[in-house]
Amino acid sequence: MLAAALAGGSLVLLAGCSVDGMLWGPEGARVIDVTEQLIDAAPSDAQDSFACDDDRATSVDRPSLDATWRINLEGAGMDGASGGSVPTDVFYREEESGLCVADVIWQTVDGGS
Repeated sequence: MLAAALAGGSLVLLAGCSVDGMLWGPEGARVIDVTEQLIDAAPSDAQDSFACDDDRATSVDRPSLDATWRINLEGAGMDGASGGSVPTDVFYREEESGLCVADVIWQTVDGGS
């Protein structure tokens, strides 16, 4: 009976959380949500609205990137993209207005033989 009560209590506690929230915590879940919005915005070329509004260099090998988060997208969207470029990593920086994209690493998809 106690095990059933504990299990039921756990379900109640977890009912208010997303899977991403349970795995990555509230901050990580927010980053994943913004990444999904960024991916959804790409077909309409609206992804520029996610870019950081500054003149800092946006190269991964420069400390001025000042990224707070890095999300690896490897494998996402590579189906049917032979010869095209796809993003593999997105770097976010926390600003007063929220998360913004500080940089993106792109990879050209090899068609294979």
